Amino acid sequence: MAIQQADKLLKKHKDLHCAKVLKAIGLQRTGKQDEAFALAQEVTALEPTDDNSLQALTILYREMHRPELVTKLYEAAVKKVPNSEEYHSHLFMAYARVGEYKKMQQAGMALYKIVPKNPYYFWSVMSLIMQSISAQDENLSKTMFLPLAERMVEKMVKEDKIEAEAEVELYYMILERLEKYQEALDVVRGKLGEKLTSELQSRENKCMAMYKKLCKWPECNALSRRLLLKNSLEGEVHYSTEQAVKFIEERITEEAKRSRPLRGPYLAELELIRRLRHRGCSDEYKLGDPEELMFQYFKKFGDKPCCFTDLKVFVDLLPSSQCAKFIGQLLGIIPLSAPAEGKLALPADIKALQQHLCVVQLTRLLGLYHTIDKKQKLSVVRELMLRYQHGLQFGKSCLKTELQFSDYYCLLAVHLLLDMWLEAGEEMAVWQSLTLLEEGLTHSPSNAQFKLLLIRIYCMLGAFEPVVELYSSLDAKHVQHDTIGYLLTRYAESLGQYAAASQSCNFALRFFHSNQKDTSEYIIQAYKYGAFEKIPEFIAFRNRLNTSLHFAQVRTERMLLDLLLEANISTSLEESIKSMSLSPEEDDIPWKDLHDNRDLTVLFNWDPKDRDISEEHRKQSLEEETIWLQIRSLTLRLVSGLPTLSHTVHPKNSEKTAENGVSSKIDTIRSLLQQLETAVDSGKQFLEQKIQYPVLGPPPTRMAGFFSNGSCQCQTSLFYLVSDIYELDTSGLEDSTEIQERIGNSFKTLLEQLTDLFSKCKGDLMEVRDGILKTHPNILENLVFFVETMSITLWVSSYCDSVLRPFKSSLQKRKKKKKETSVVMPPVFTSFLDYVTELQTLTSNVIDHIKGLEIILTALKLEELSIDDTLLSQEEKKFTKTVQGKVQSSYQHSIQEIGELLKKRLDTIKKLKI
Repeated sequence: MAIQQADKLLKKHKDLHCAKVLKAIGLQRTGKQDEAFALAQEVTALEPTDDNSLQALTILYREMHRPELVTKLYEAAVKKVPNSEEYHSHLFMAYARVGEYKKMQQAGMALYKIVPKNPYYFWSVMSLIMQSISAQDENLSKTMFLPLAERMVEKMVKEDKIEAEAEVELYYMILERLEKYQEALDVVRGKLGEKLTSELQSRENKCMAMYKKLCKWPECNALSRRLLLKNSLEGEVHYSTEQAVKFIEERITEEAKRSRPLRGPYLAELELIRRLRHRGCSDEYKLGDPEELMFQYFKKFGDKPCCFTDLKVFVDLLPSSQCAKFIGQLLGIIPLSAPAEGKLALPADIKALQQHLCVVQLTRLLGLYHTIDKKQKLSVVRELMLRYQHGLQFGKSCLKTELQFSDYYCLLAVHLLLDMWLEAGEEMAVWQSLTLLEEGLTHSPSNAQFKLLLIRIYCMLGAFEPVVELYSSLDAKHVQHDTIGYLLTRYAESLGQYAAASQSCNFALRFFHSNQKDTSEYIIQAYKYGAFEKIPEFIAFRNRLNTSLHFAQVRTERMLLDLLLEANISTSLEESIKSMSLSPEEDDIPWKDLHDNRDLTVLFNWDPKDRDISEEHRKQSLEEETIWLQIRSLTLRLVSGLPTLSHTVHPKNSEKTAENGVSSKIDTIRSLLQQLETAVDSGKQFLEQKIQYPVLGPPPTRMAGFFSNGSCQCQTSLFYLVSDIYELDTSGLEDSTEIQERIGNSFKTLLEQLTDLFSKCKGDLMEVRDGILKTHPNILENLVFFVETMSITLWVSSYCDSVLRPFKSSLQKRKKKKKETSVVMPPVFTSFLDYVTELQTLTSNVIDHIKGLEIILTALKLEELSIDDTLLSQEEKKFTKTVQGKVQSSYQHSIQEIGELLKKRLDTIKKLKI
């Protein structure tokens, strides 16, 4: 409609720039990018100066992700209208979008000369600071950019032209970066410092920072004390031990008189003991026994939800022999009452519930639940669930968006069941944990912890279908797509739900792509409103997202997935690769700067330190993820190199070959193959360490399965075959007996490897054993690897076909010319035809196996399965049926999608007839 309206306008007014641009926007939004770009360039070449055309072109270029073209637009406009404040400021902002700091500095000064307003002058100063931050040479930053910025601000100070707080902040930032701490302190304490009013205690906090830098401890001490006595949230007092003890005791005495005491002084006492012990000082006795202090703290604040997180930091102060006694002490002061003799003693109100919940969390944290046997664990789980259900009565008036007071009981029970499943292999425990979480979710529909744990367990069972809805209901916002997105994307493709995987990747990529555009807008707003100190933060944030490990992973997996679903099915491999702008020579992953932004502690955890996720685990997980990303990225680049080899090669004319660039293309493939071998070796060495992450730690990659099921060897053999086929292509059929024999042997080896991979896909996905439902998700992962390897096999086979077909044609022509009844066919043709026939048979067998799996899954009547479970009530057993049904349905969906894709691949094989 918009395009039609623009066309009508253009019929009347052929040279109406704005109408052309609006038409281009319409074309861009309807997917006709090339036409839109051509039309936009036509208007840009005319160098328009009317505001409507310029604004419309800016919108269009931003939508095209081409902000650099906006700068050229306004450069031309400023030349034609040199005194326009508006165009000059638009030019400055256009430079800000692309990070052209030197040009920003010049544009800022040009603007100040036309309209001498302070903000424009300080835009130029800030641009100098940005040049210093982005400079590779730190020496240049400190000797040129920052001193120049300092002189520019000093000029304004001398002329008494400093007007706004932002200008003082900027001056302080420059001095701090130049390490002129005394001068910065003088600025804050002087007349200019009076302008620092927007943030609470901004002036005092800056003074404190400078005192620390200058090691002025007496002044720092006095200011800290003053701020602490004003009940500031933060503060540091540098005392001798005796003074510190005295100061804390005074605070505690004061707090004791209040009706509502603050937690800070009591925690400061424990923190001081912790620090003294860490330093090996023997003065901690002056403050008292940590066990007693923690007990007293619990008496005062045990009914607050924060009590556990407060005490969690200090449990190391307890000797392990005292842990059980300490827990007993805490339980002794909680007002619990049993409804009848022999029944469980329960809390009568929310305060008592919070106290008891705090003790249960501490019991888990101190490792007391890890030392008990299976029978005792089940008994604890039963008790926790009774307490959970009893606690629901306190939350009857809670809104759907609020959490139930007793939710943590349910979570702790699930953690105990997960221990039994993953450490002792108790299959029943995983169904019980899913049951409890699904039940919990009906009472607390907004509990993110229930959802995250459900996502994790379903994925470990190989069921992706229920996960999509759960993740969607989390309503992840902005940066969370990077920090917790891995929970979804790690399992998306590997569980065979290709449509959902594609959607999940799109979801994540949309955030990363919009980040680039959005962050530029934040930077511009920061300039407009003088929030200069935020600009480096925004740029660092943007860079961190651009170098995100998760971003690189999702992008690579998304492209591999697209090839898997489309290449040589709906479009040719060459077209698919072209549409993705893939090139085997280009590697756009910033390997040296990759940032692991995953939040590995997003799942609540009450495990003791020795079972919790450590810094070592984080490093190992990052190493594993990086190696796996290298393998996947190199696989993608090797596949993208296949179409580049399918050119007509002139073996007798080496100049022509070099001119075609094909010889360099095969060199690229061989180089990538060597890199792949290196990455594979690194992966094998890593897996030899047999690293076990904590239950709720980072999920392991697919690398172990990739090696153990034979996919790795098979895919590597395929790429070596490409090199051999290319050699045959360049040397011709004559005198290539050795190469042909090598190729024939490769075909046989490949078929053996694929058959071996298929054998790893055999078995039932679900089976009932001794009345318990058992799952085998590894079969699903192996099937997905088989489909992927088969797809690569077919792309390589298509390349073989494209090389052998012309040879066969020329042989047949020769046969006709010489009128011979039989020309001896080279062995490579027979080998290839046998290979294709075997491939077809193998794929048909796998499709039949998948149909068999479908039939077995459908025939499995879960509702008839008698759940012999003493832990769960009849009501809860209904949830067990539901979760088992969800897993069964998900498996069926995955099997269907894998089967459909394999059928399409079988059709491709049938076309391989040379």
